[in-house]
Amino acid sequence: MRRWLIGLFALLLVAAAAFFLLAPGIIERGTNKIDGKPLLHVSDHAKALHKTLTIVDLHSDSLLWSRNFLNRATRGHMDLPRLEEGNVALQILSSTTKAPKGQNYDANSGDTDIITALAIAQLQPVRTWNSLLERSLWHAEKLHRAAQKSGTELWPIAAQKDIDTLLLARSIGTSKTKSGVIVSRPPVGAMLSIEGLHNLEGDINNLDKLYAAGFRMAGITHFFDNEFAGSMHGLKKGGLTPLGREVVRRMETMGMIVDVAHCSHACVADILKMARRPVVSSHGGVQATCKVNRNLSDDEIRGVAATGGVVGIGYWDAAVCDTSPASVARAMKHVRDLVGIQYVALGSDYDGATTVRFDTSKLVQVTEALIEAGFTDDEIRAAMGGNAIRVLRAGLVPLTPPAP
Repeated sequence: MRRWLIGLFALLLVAAAAFFLLAPGIIERGTNKIDGKPLLHVSDHAKALHKTLTIVDLHSDSLLWSRNFLNRATRGHMDLPRLEEGNVALQILSSTTKAPKGQNYDANSGDTDIITALAIAQLQPVRTWNSLLERSLWHAEKLHRAAQKSGTELWPIAAQKDIDTLLLARSIGTSKTKSGVIVSRPPVGAMLSIEGLHNLEGDINNLDKLYAAGFRMAGITHFFDNEFAGSMHGLKKGGLTPLGREVVRRMETMGMIVDVAHCSHACVADILKMARRPVVSSHGGVQATCKVNRNLSDDEIRGVAATGGVVGIGYWDAAVCDTSPASVARAMKHVRDLVGIQYVALGSDYDGATTVRFDTSKLVQVTEALIEAGFTDDEIRAAMGGNAIRVLRAGLVPLTPPAP
């Protein structure tokens, strides 16, 4: 009997080890997909132009997953080698801390959470298992650790001067280590964002902890209503609450950019009315080309533009009603034609439980699609990153609080 128990225990240990080793990869392979459909033929013009672009992507969920960001992965959509191959200058990495079971675009409550199981399966620190705030702080820690290990290849971005230094280094085409060794790869910047302020755990003062950890952008809601506002995918879909108005004001004063992605229409309207800084819609689409509830109406696009912000267009089917590069370009063209090229940006939602046509290493597909849609070279420069740089530089400067 004793040998049997020992054998059973050993078998359970092996099974548990296999689960924790294999489960994260299995889960992600079934979640973050590339559909394998035909890609565009990339012209010499597109290849040459793409190499000269300063590319900014406003939203990726890559920090959610258990893999080494510095190594090229065989799953998912993004990592540092693929960012370098795609010529991305600055990537905004979002912290996703909670998602409801049966997640859908129409109506979700915040009573359940599937991220907890993922945190445990990925053997994240125990402190993250029951705390949304700690999950975000862990994501920040992951980024900073990766940046340190990368040498000079990955740079955390948290201030206007960081952007300026990054762009200077990329314009030179080399960077230098502390020991003075020259490396050939220009650095890639990474800035932290938040997907839903439920990670404040009801305490607005936790925003200070997140700011100290490097977070510089935040969406108010994700897939469910919270104490700050209604979600487009929530049950009540209300506007900003009094606490929500307070958190928006505090974000603007601190130098944190307000993101309206996933907000209900009432929430978007309330934010646009009170905004003193450029507002972004980090990832999504437009209802004119893809009538999905989370996409922006023309009035909302005009409202974002009126703040001096940008609309980040995603690459997955619910954002553009297809995964083709042409559909991405069509949505970007609508924003350009409606309010002007200066308000167009990229917001991939890579690694965000999405299925796409191409990963970040093949971003030249978007450049080619924009050329084929009739965009000029200067318009492509603006849409692929120039506009986002303008908004980030403006939004990261703290406001001076009014005199009492």
